[in-house]
Amino acid sequence: MNRIQVLPGFEVAGYRRHELHADDRVWVEKNCYVDVCIELLHALGLEPLALLGACAAIDFEGDNFTFFKPSHDEMRLFFGLDVQELNVWRPLIEHAAEHLAAGKLISTETDSFNLPDTEGTDYQRNHVKTTIILADLDVEARRLGYFHNAGYYTLDGQDFARLFRLDQAPDPAFLPLFAEVIRVDRLVRRTPGALKRLARELLAIHVARRPASNPLVAFQHRFERDLPEIQGQGLGYYHAWAFATVRQVGAASELLSLHLRWLGSPEAGESLASAADDFERLSAAAKTFILKAARAVNTRRAVDASAIFLEMAQAWERGMSRLALAVGSEMSEQPV
Repeated sequence: MNRIQVLPGFEVAGYRRHELHADDRVWVEKNCYVDVCIELLHALGLEPLALLGACAAIDFEGDNFTFFKPSHDEMRLFFGLDVQELNVWRPLIEHAAEHLAAGKLISTETDSFNLPDTEGTDYQRNHVKTTIILADLDVEARRLGYFHNAGYYTLDGQDFARLFRLDQAPDPAFLPLFAEVIRVDRLVRRTPGALKRLARELLAIHVARRPASNPLVAFQHRFERDLPEIQGQGLGYYHAWAFATVRQVGAASELLSLHLRWLGSPEAGESLASAADDFERLSAAAKTFILKAARAVNTRRAVDASAIFLEMAQAWERGMSRLALAVGSEMSEQPV
């Protein structure tokens, strides 16, 4: 089979990731789904900053913070992308060959164990579920171009075979991972002004869905209760816990801050800029906390994180108050 490229001419060489994944970000990688969405939109010449208003609505769910990601409805509304679940009823390689040849991308869960871009962390070391987007397929050469985390990569050879479960006997106990088809044939390219107007409207909806009570306060109570168990389980358990909790609230806060700075709004006065400052502080405090908590788990010593939790809780309270004021003033000017 010949090489199939959904994005003709798109190569790893010369690829420059979006500024949201710049090395100087507090959280370079956020979570696997939002990261690949950022880079896909960037590769299509679209602005992922427009879709980050949803970060305002994340909440503490008890054992994790909301695993935030752009909604399919908003991806269609902003950019014309159509994302639908793929019924994986036959080998994934067959679906990939068919849909990529039709000009569609495939987003799929997979195992980081087979992804060479995770060398030094999970590659050939740990079995960790993650999400990639298939964009460039050559079955005969056993080569794949894919989006993952903060970039675009290729794999081949045995990695290709393991990812697609080639050269293996059928296993009736294996259940296919979740996958989606992404249609890019009806892209909508809005002007920057139109994109920001639409994003402001959606931001008001997300702010209205914000938690009714401060999620950082609830998180503090749960952390203090669970710390002995986390310490008992060790660093491996801690890293999984920290990804589901601290990284999500920290990364979402940084993205929300960047969204507000990109958005701007003369009507909102200083409220959006001040709210952006608050969420930036929350994000930085979360990074401080994740390192401090790791040391506490590693040494199994007591830790007093009350000052950091207070800083995060106050930043969230101030930021949400200012944000509600900003979008409220904009909503009041819209026709009823």
